[in-house]
Amino acid sequence: MALFCSGAYRRRGRNCAAKSASGLCLRDTADRVLAKVTGPARSAQPRVATLRGAAGCASGSVARVFVAAICGLALPFAVFSQDNGSAEKEWYGNGVAISVTVHDDSGAPIPSPANVKLLRGTLPSAQAETSRGNVVLIVNRVGEFTLIVNAPGFREAQKDISVAGGNAQVDVYLRRAADGEKSATGANAGPILAPKAKEALDKGLAALSADKTGEADKQIALAMKLAPGHPDVLYAQGVLWIMERNWAQAQSVLEKATQIDPNHARAFAALGMALFDQGNFDGAIGPLEKSLKIEAAGTSSRIWEAQWALAKAYYEDARYPEALKLSQAALPGANGKEPRIMLLVAQSLTALGEYEEAARVLREFVRTNGDRKETGMARRWLENLAKDGKIQTAKN
Repeated sequence: MALFCSGAYRRRGRNCAAKSASGLCLRDTADRVLAKVTGPARSAQPRVATLRGAAGCASGSVARVFVAAICGLALPFAVFSQDNGSAEKEWYGNGVAISVTVHDDSGAPIPSPANVKLLRGTLPSAQAETSRGNVVLIVNRVGEFTLIVNAPGFREAQKDISVAGGNAQVDVYLRRAADGEKSATGANAGPILAPKAKEALDKGLAALSADKTGEADKQIALAMKLAPGHPDVLYAQGVLWIMERNWAQAQSVLEKATQIDPNHARAFAALGMALFDQGNFDGAIGPLEKSLKIEAAGTSSRIWEAQWALAKAYYEDARYPEALKLSQAALPGANGKEPRIMLLVAQSLTALGEYEEAARVLREFVRTNGDRKETGMARRWLENLAKDGKIQTAKN
């Protein structure tokens, strides 16, 4: 876990443009702060109301967190490279080839097949098995990816990669599982997909990653027909329905996916986002907490996405201390990939009445994100905190 596509819709009687599960709606959240913060914060209501009208809504990713984020998942990256006439590129069009070599603990290419998955955020972009330790994955957008490699008898390996264009070469080294230790593809592995179902699922996920919802709908429908009870297929269907704003239907299939595979972190994350988008913040917390627990147990490098998603749910449920703690925890892991986490930190601090610290965070946001549309909102926020006497000056 980056989740879902934006669009204007009404929730709880308020209009919110460009609202997404993975984005911060500051008009919405300001209303909640005004309604629930007591004491000195209430005196700031007129100023915050002015800010609210000017700021509007900031949309985002985490989904696009969970494809966990899909407005945010499929980032607007350019397409590079020339078509070499391969079967993969015939499907994907002109794409970028990522050549992966999987090594065993001796350093040699692993002789047995290994499953290699490529994620953009938490959205699968490609998947294939190695032959003599090698496999080529094709993507038609560059950017940040995570490779996940599984092989019988070895521990699961993850590696973050950055693809800027052209072709990329990646080496992954596996560690053999200790005696008695279950490997990533051992007893706890999920059900295996038949080749035709796997092909349809892979094409559907690739289409999702490329924002081709029509093609994704076609391929995922085929995968559902061939393997209606497979958790990965159910997850893909749930994500597609989230993109199409069919949250109740998404909730249903994602609940089924998590029942079949209780360790499917992305399915739990997507389920939490589906509930979040329906305004069921309290209900979203449980699945998001479960996703975070699974990610933490697996030492995932994308754990910050689950932390951010859960922090947003805590905030909307008026659990401001938890929202602050978790959004602060997400910042180092994000490493600048999602600056809006800083705004959630500032929101949580404001809700708790820690205005000077909130101002410090806002100033840092303005300093490091001068070209973002949210920067103007952060400046106005600082100005209003100063006008209301909450901070000494609005140094921005």
